[in-house]
Amino acid sequence: MLASAIALNRFGLGARPADTVPSDPKAWLLSQLGSFQPRPQVIAAVPSRADVIGQLAELREQQRMDRAERPKVQPASLVTGMPQQAGVMPMNTEPTKAAIVDPEKKELQKAIRVDYVTMTGARLSSALTTNAPFVERLVHFWANHFAVSIDKQPVVGLAGLLEFEAIRPHVLGKFSDMLLAVEQHPAMLLYLDQAQSIGPNSLVGQRAAARGGKRGLNENLGREIMELHTLGVRTGYTQADVTDFARALTGWTVSGLARGPAARLLGDGQPGEFHFAEALHEPGTRTIMGNSYPQDGEAQGRAILMDLAANPATAKHIAFQLARHFAGDTPPQALVDRLTQTYHASGGDLPSLYRTLINSPEAWVAQPVKFKTPWEWSVSALRAMNVEELEPQKAVGLLNQMGQPVWKPESPAGYDDIAASWAAPEALMQRVEAAKRIADGAGSSIDPRAIAEKVLPGSLSDSTRTAIDRAESPAEGLALLLVSPEFLRR
Repeated sequence: MLASAIALNRFGLGARPADTVPSDPKAWLLSQLGSFQPRPQVIAAVPSRADVIGQLAELREQQRMDRAERPKVQPASLVTGMPQQAGVMPMNTEPTKAAIVDPEKKELQKAIRVDYVTMTGARLSSALTTNAPFVERLVHFWANHFAVSIDKQPVVGLAGLLEFEAIRPHVLGKFSDMLLAVEQHPAMLLYLDQAQSIGPNSLVGQRAAARGGKRGLNENLGREIMELHTLGVRTGYTQADVTDFARALTGWTVSGLARGPAARLLGDGQPGEFHFAEALHEPGTRTIMGNSYPQDGEAQGRAILMDLAANPATAKHIAFQLARHFAGDTPPQALVDRLTQTYHASGGDLPSLYRTLINSPEAWVAQPVKFKTPWEWSVSALRAMNVEELEPQKAVGLLNQMGQPVWKPESPAGYDDIAASWAAPEALMQRVEAAKRIADGAGSSIDPRAIAEKVLPGSLSDSTRTAIDRAESPAEGLALLLVSPEFLRR
């Protein structure tokens, strides 16, 4: 029974009371590799990439027009010779256009925010109803590995689509295919400023220089690919490698964002699709970590990506990240080595890595190895209560309150995957408060003792069982279950 609880909670997303406890936990996990649905109905129904990019392009056009039409108002000190008083509009001047609320712009911003809320609800619903919770967990793992953040306004409506379009379809494929899909997705291209990176010697770069412009190369995407997505830190690459990689990636942009003459120059294909803009690309051969890349155009950046995916440092980095997620904050070296060897032998085949993980004893130790993140705890708590859907705005509010807003990490490194980041006293109090609300909504007819045995089979301690037995009401018993040590860890 303990192995079943580990399969349900450490590998999965938490048990549902109506689920049958797997009699063969490893076989149950392996079977999910063939039953996972990359595009369930709830995710297929979210706004399309073209719709989101269309909204973003229109918002950018409104902002461009604001800048172009904004009257230049001299400070009061220059108009009257008197110091300007803080908060007082200078006399004989009109308010700037920026100070006037533009209803159309406000509606566009609201529409993009609604897209985000809808996608958050879809993500949660998929997690609550999936019959392949192990693979669904892996989707969340990879989405955090390739993190983007809605802290950046252009990403608000696109962050969910990165997970739905680049992660889910490739979670059971090769790492190199997922890597390419992620780096060419509009969410990543906009989050890391790649869409505006210009080769100094490209057609656009030369024209900008002739006009005295300063727009040029942006290294963000190249740096994060090497540091976070593939090789990892301190693995032998240099700043020169990052810069030359950034040159190779120039021209990687997004169709449908530009309007007017710029659209013809930068690509006016299907909105939101990856586009290679030759006019932005830095010509010439690139040298990365001693390897030469003479390819032309988009093929150059793609060739470098494929070599990074096959690099031994990438195999070790990916192996460590997976081992840490499933076997503890400081994962056993034997497991890391085994996963690294599997990556090499399979050419980065992800299901091969998952099978190695399932068959590794280090991932099945009886003692809990991880403290649940707010996302993991929220999903498992709602699954334990048999909740299949949460109103999208409530889903956003719950995760915001818990301290892990969906697709909003503070950096491209994603949310921390170690206990110390989530086990502070204040964070635990937030879970206690949320547990009370979730339990109150479950209804008085639910028997917390029966639920406890079903969601934590073979792993419920005597002290937790006694506390639930002594609860003054079913709701209190359920809340105690959701904040018990066994439920907080996996």
